[in-house]
Amino acid sequence: MLIIGENIHIIAPKVKDAIESRNAKFLQDLAKKQVRNGAHVVDLNIGPQKKQGVAIMEWLVDAIQEAVDVPLSLDTTNAAAIEAGLKRCKKQPWINSTSADPARMEALFPLAAQYKAKIIALTMEQGGIPPTADGRVQIAMETLIPKAMEFGVPMENLYLDPLTLSVNGMQDQIAATLESVRMFKQLADPPPQTVVGLSNVSNSCPNAGRSLINRTFLVMLLGAGLDAAIADPLDKKQNEVIRIVGRRDTGTGLGRLLVALHDATQNMEDLDPGIVDMNDPEQVKVWKTYQVLKNQIIYAHSYLRI
Repeated sequence: MLIIGENIHIIAPKVKDAIESRNAKFLQDLAKKQVRNGAHVVDLNIGPQKKQGVAIMEWLVDAIQEAVDVPLSLDTTNAAAIEAGLKRCKKQPWINSTSADPARMEALFPLAAQYKAKIIALTMEQGGIPPTADGRVQIAMETLIPKAMEFGVPMENLYLDPLTLSVNGMQDQIAATLESVRMFKQLADPPPQTVVGLSNVSNSCPNAGRSLINRTFLVMLLGAGLDAAIADPLDKKQNEVIRIVGRRDTGTGLGRLLVALHDATQNMEDLDPGIVDMNDPEQVKVWKTYQVLKNQIIYAHSYLRI
């Protein structure tokens, strides 16, 4: 399970201030902290940056590479800034991301091929995100994979992202994301890699409950065949869930439940409620969150108290 650390994101006020003031130490410390906690790649999200994108990306790539020895993911809609960063990356870089928009693909797939970068490809067209797994798979099969091959991007460098929508307001779309991941792995031999922006599933949910939603959904995604996630490596409970599922650690009641949830998703089955110890508050939280993610009960901020 590959984790792309999401914490250097311009939407965070402290990160934005550090980028604007060229405070390298703050960002370097944040990168180090992510790597110490399990990030395999560090994402550098600078926003659109239409005017200063090239200079910012060059400075940021140099600063972060002084601090950590892991690949960097270059995250901006500014293609010139991405190329400027690619030129300075010491390890195999990532491009985050292209969509199925023709202009975007024409700009970024050639860069991925030229610089031998991994590239995240969103199953989204100019008209938006299809509501079904079949619609997202169609974009992957008919547009993204052929275009990647046309420009010389090898399949092992292509990471398909079915796009994750928030359980708060788009609850019915969770199943489409899971099924898309499962179906993507059947599209080619070798199959494309899969990735999601994990934290999106809990967007606009209360902060106190976001980790629980994220990590429960991650177990289900791993069961569906997920290869990588853009996620918060500083979430210790999430890291423990990854460890439990990866090692199939059933030494605790919670561990048995999480492994059972992974296996049920892998086998396209519903989770057996009989395995849940209703006297264990942590297991009950996972069970209720699973029901929300399966669209069996309606999400509300207070769902754990119902």
